[in-house]
Amino acid sequence: MTLRSLILEMRSRPHRVVHDLAAAAAAAAADSTPGSSQDYRWSDIPEELLREILIRVEAADGGEWPSRRSVVACAGVCRGWRLLMNETVVVPEISSKLTFPISLKQPGPRDSLVQCFIKRNRITQSYHLYLGLTNSLTDDGKFLLAACKLKHTTCTDYIISLRSDDMSRRSQAYVGKVRSNFLGTKFTVFDGNLLPSTGAAKLRKSRSSNPAKVSPKVPLGSYPVAHITYELNVLGSRGPRKMQCVMDTIPTNAMESQGVASEPSEFPFLGTRSTFSRSQSKPLRCSSSHLKETPLVLSNKTPRWHEQLRCWCLNFHGRVTVASVKNFQLVASAAASGGGGGGGGTGLSPERQNERIILQFGKVGKDMFTMDYGYPISAFQAFAICLSSFETRIACE
Repeated sequence: MTLRSLILEMRSRPHRVVHDLAAAAAAAAADSTPGSSQDYRWSDIPEELLREILIRVEAADGGEWPSRRSVVACAGVCRGWRLLMNETVVVPEISSKLTFPISLKQPGPRDSLVQCFIKRNRITQSYHLYLGLTNSLTDDGKFLLAACKLKHTTCTDYIISLRSDDMSRRSQAYVGKVRSNFLGTKFTVFDGNLLPSTGAAKLRKSRSSNPAKVSPKVPLGSYPVAHITYELNVLGSRGPRKMQCVMDTIPTNAMESQGVASEPSEFPFLGTRSTFSRSQSKPLRCSSSHLKETPLVLSNKTPRWHEQLRCWCLNFHGRVTVASVKNFQLVASAAASGGGGGGGGTGLSPERQNERIILQFGKVGKDMFTMDYGYPISAFQAFAICLSSFETRIACE
């Protein structure tokens, strides 16, 4: 299919056919030899026409996988197509859609929860995160992230990757990690992204001075984005866990109606330049105990004791079916949700706003767990928090 014939086809065909034609164009461009004249012609489509094509492709697939592959295919044609498609695809905070890998590090939707599930493999000590494609708990799902557990003498690491068959920290698929202390009561979530501000510049400078000692596959660095603490269970072995998550890269005011959470737009360690929104994805903590901005604190919602069932209960709205000490729901702490400005500027009372679930995790089978998350945390942050729940804590149970 030539460029001219493609343009004529797209102008003459109805809206529903444009989706298939653009997908065919993406496939043809992918099959062409890099650097050839044919590859150049695909990138030479007039910007106005290309924008209209990509907007129709974005609207035609309904926003669900596996038809979402057409959007990803169009973004892979060339740099021009990719840039326009990045502008066309709306972030998950607004659209609730997970399209590109960077969507996994962008905040979830404000008005709903993204429904995912985690499969655990006890033999390989691995965990796979999938996006739920239906309301059923038995669908195959769309693979999102993988993690593997590595035990050390004094701590435990959970390595998180974009690929289930490549869990090396030296790989370009490396996303981040979760590290626990010796007792398994405190965890730190590290983002495998660029080091913030001057830290990245210093690291690049040091590597450029010793190029022979640096592997080109090594990401530029990592930095902590969250701290998770499990408190001592004072109610005995039958009581629920108590956990708290300090989100170092999310300010408390992100919970307000006009608040903004960090929204990275690209994976810099995949060979692209890092670009961020006005709210930079960097720690809010300084080198001292002073905070430039107050980080958001999440705590687990306190379950209620059910006299008839004789157990602690939370309402998961049908998303959790098996009782487990690992089950939890995270909400913003009272200080973050109350604010002092009438419910943080959302029009809700502090009590009502504090009930909004940001992350819920629960068991539905022997090695199957649901994970539902929403604004202001990302799929990566939610997955990292849930991984900490798998660690055995004698002091907390």
